[in-house]
Amino acid sequence: MKSTTRGTLAAAAATGVAAAMGAAAVTPAVAAEKVPVPVPLDGVGRALNLQTPKIAGELPVPTPGGPEGPRYVEGRLLPDQAVPRLPVGAGLPGAGLHTPLPNIVGHGFEHLGADAPAADLTTLTPGLAVDTPLSAPNPDHYGLPDLKLPQAAVLGPLLKTVPGANVGMGEGA
Repeated sequence: MKSTTRGTLAAAAATGVAAAMGAAAVTPAVAAEKVPVPVPLDGVGRALNLQTPKIAGELPVPTPGGPEGPRYVEGRLLPDQAVPRLPVGAGLPGAGLHTPLPNIVGHGFEHLGADAPAADLTTLTPGLAVDTPLSAPNPDHYGLPDLKLPQAAVLGPLLKTVPGANVGMGEGA
């Protein structure tokens, strides 16, 4: 093989590798917000020759957020929140259940269904706010700080959500 042919093949291979690496860098992996959890009951239904309920669920994947930065308050030596609260976005798990019911009046099956979709959940972790027993420099005392009582506060966790569910009956399996 001639050296010019080898050079052309090497350049083509390098271009293909660079294009593949560039395509991989352009399309980032996207994390799923919810993971489906099916409950396989088809084998039981076939083995026992009956209609089985359909059960499925979904689990949310928690995603941490960025904490708020320190907030400086006039007259205090330390920031407002010494240990900031960390927001975590997630959700409550969802579930779905559809089960056949025998129709007493006629032939076939009716079904009973219950759906509880995954609900968003907003959370904040506990935090801590403290202040020193010294005030800011006081110009009336030649720039020396005044004494005061130390302050400490625990900021409680926050949970905020709106869950919901639907229950219904209908024809069909």
